[in-house]
Amino acid sequence: MKSKTFFVCSECGYRSPRWIGKCPMCGEWNSFKEEQEQKNTPASKRLGSSENSAVPYSELVSPTYMRSTTGLSELDRVLGGGLVSGSVVLISGEPGIGKSTLLMQISDALGKETDGRRRRVMYVSGEESAGQLKMRADRLGVAGDGLFVLTETDVDQILSEAENVRPDILIVDSVQTMYRGDISSTPGSITQVKECALAFIAKAKSENLSTILVGHVNKDGNIAGPKVLEHMVDAVLYFEGERRQQYRIIRAIKNRYGSTNEIGVFEMTDKGLEQVPNPSEMLLAGRPKNISGNCAVCTIEGTRPIIAEIQALVTPTVFPAPRRTSNGIDYNRLCLILAVLEKRLGLRFSQHDVYLNVIGGLTIDEPAADLAIALALVSSLTDRPVPDDLIVMGELGLAGECRTVSEADHRIKEASRLGFTQALVPENNRVDKSVPDIKVNTIRGVYQALSFLAPKSE
Repeated sequence: MKSKTFFVCSECGYRSPRWIGKCPMCGEWNSFKEEQEQKNTPASKRLGSSENSAVPYSELVSPTYMRSTTGLSELDRVLGGGLVSGSVVLISGEPGIGKSTLLMQISDALGKETDGRRRRVMYVSGEESAGQLKMRADRLGVAGDGLFVLTETDVDQILSEAENVRPDILIVDSVQTMYRGDISSTPGSITQVKECALAFIAKAKSENLSTILVGHVNKDGNIAGPKVLEHMVDAVLYFEGERRQQYRIIRAIKNRYGSTNEIGVFEMTDKGLEQVPNPSEMLLAGRPKNISGNCAVCTIEGTRPIIAEIQALVTPTVFPAPRRTSNGIDYNRLCLILAVLEKRLGLRFSQHDVYLNVIGGLTIDEPAADLAIALALVSSLTDRPVPDDLIVMGELGLAGECRTVSEADHRIKEASRLGFTQALVPENNRVDKSVPDIKVNTIRGVYQALSFLAPKSE
């Protein structure tokens, strides 16, 4: 009998009995791929076929999860303290961003003897040969203690080899290249990615095997494959940064064992990824002095205060509709702040092009940066510099008022440590004004903030 075929959207997983140009679920064009219906029960279902019975809540025991340090404290911070035994972590990022380099360095650190115990790491690559992996390891100075390398794409062969090696950590690079022989669709398809991930997850949970999966991204920057893949794993990490720049940022968008607010900062060098324990100094390096349109702000990423530099450029426009460009700041937030400045201060930004940028490729999404953005914009428009030793923080309301920010004391102490001598905060913030070497100024609204701008530079 002829097998039935159907079409699956490669972006969202929507199924259709026939090919259609535009997906009715996600709206993508030309995203449907043909697949055949499977008559056999997938192996992932057979793996989870053990019978379980319900137990009373009072008899449940809280498990003690053992964490393994990855050797990179910045990555441990994002994971919530280390790699949890039996967890499945999905790492995704743009091609060439450094995912394989990061995993090779992690493999070297995890395989070293700690606390009198040597862990086994099995590195599975479906994209590179053993020789290519050896070349990268030599360049990174990887000793390879406790590291086993396997170049294979068949999931059944990988799980069989894992039974022989008995690793403590399994790394799969990448899940889109893996396939199951009992599924007729091609590697990277919706069905293959889901079934392969289910097989690795079942292995990890049944044998307490920590697993790291690498995922590709599509043209929109999202993880390729079904969206359910992100729900199946325990943690989802994004590796961000421009390939032409040397700095990389790891952030978690999902973490069952820790916070999703932490970030890890790395620098790409000839010898691999180097940790950046103090991102503020990196972001402020090369900051110009006594130039209009520059303002420093202290943001909070998880538990870490980070001082970033916001730059604004306001120039007269020659077009009927002025241009607005924003990098690192939400575009709608920029338009809101511009509207507040025009209404409350009478400044005519509607006759100027506005360009806003956060130095270092950092993305700021907390409202505590509103006041710094406003000062940078006014500074560029009036050509009056913001003092170089002034740190600014505060949320801006639609009435032009400055609202409180969280952890103001933490931000001020970080600014004082980096040499700032003045701080501008909302009046309602209860801050410790006894911090040495820094003067704390409070304001009620954005109009009062104008008095802190320096005279017009010559």
